[in-house]
Amino acid sequence: MKKIYGHLKQQLQGLLPATGKTSSLIDGLELIRRDRAARDESCIYQPAIEFIVQGEMESLTGNERLAYGEGQIMVTGIDAPCIINDIKVAADAPFLCVDLVLDLALVTEISVNMGTINLCNSHKGICVIPSTPEIADAFLRLIRLLHTPQHIEVLAPLIIREIHYYLLIGEMGEYLRALATEGSHNQRVAKSVSWLRDNFLAPLEIEQLANLAHMSVSTFHRHFRKVTSFSPLQFQKRLRLYEAQRLMLVEELDGTTAAFKVGYESASQFNREYKREFGNPPQRDVDRMRVASV
Repeated sequence: MKKIYGHLKQQLQGLLPATGKTSSLIDGLELIRRDRAARDESCIYQPAIEFIVQGEMESLTGNERLAYGEGQIMVTGIDAPCIINDIKVAADAPFLCVDLVLDLALVTEISVNMGTINLCNSHKGICVIPSTPEIADAFLRLIRLLHTPQHIEVLAPLIIREIHYYLLIGEMGEYLRALATEGSHNQRVAKSVSWLRDNFLAPLEIEQLANLAHMSVSTFHRHFRKVTSFSPLQFQKRLRLYEAQRLMLVEELDGTTAAFKVGYESASQFNREYKREFGNPPQRDVDRMRVASV
């Protein structure tokens, strides 16, 4: 196992000579390197398999704090608003990780071939598990394909299938099947989360979301919180705040304009909720992030 990680680190540092997040020639595969520590960055995780090769990371989703590092895998089954509280790096050991899109259609296909297994109907949307030698080796072979692009079209899908298979036969198996199985509570919540992600600017209609999930309002509330760690209203609010932060940071809008663009009717309410979420007023927080990125 130690030898595999040594090769993984060597491969990633060779492919990532500088800090950054880089798309690769393999669809759905991204490589990440961070040379500086980072704190309090907002993001929205999408269904993915994130394999930490070097370094440590801590994130907060809802009231749940997740800490994970080298040799661990974070599996995100749904879109999830998250605060990255801390990314730790050493002077001679940058933070290195690999992101692979979680393919729920592939999960379904493999599950059907494996036969029927009892499903877990209540699970968090984000989970951390230890890697296995088989998964680490599969990621190493996938990354090595980047040096021989002529083989990617044929071999990459096979290795990606292998990674999903090893996750399915491990401790995440029941959860992944529940996400990919039509009619399970997790799958129903995942549908409503996708709808919220695409329509977070619209007024929130709980009854509409509950109907989409084919649940009563009370049952929907209970399962939504179990999977996402948020109530539907809290989830929508964070989507709006994160988009407002992006508008200020990337598109350089002022706080009031950003607030109205994401659906707030009151700038003062936006300022209060932004400070509660991120710890600083909007402009001060954006200034902090700009300085940190220099």
